[in-house]
Amino acid sequence: MSSITIRNLDDSLKASLRLRAARHGLSMEQEVRNILQVTLAAEPEVTQGLRFAQRINQRFKGLGGDELAVIERVPARPLPQFEQS
Repeated sequence: MSSITIRNLDDSLKASLRLRAARHGLSMEQEVRNILQVTLAAEPEVTQGLRFAQRINQRFKGLGGDELAVIERVPARPLPQFEQS
């Protein structure tokens, strides 16, 4: 197993973590592990959504129809004329 050190942790954040760990009957270290595990466990939903988008892209790739004609832009009204004095 690995370990990490978190430097420059705000005192109020550390106090909140200590209180949260006490409420759960855990050490601060175990509470941090639980927070990280829960937070990172939720992440596969994001990556799963990305994989879904990639599968859709692969399925329709090469069918065409995504080429759009470039429309020439014209001003909607005459441009103002600013005179230099």
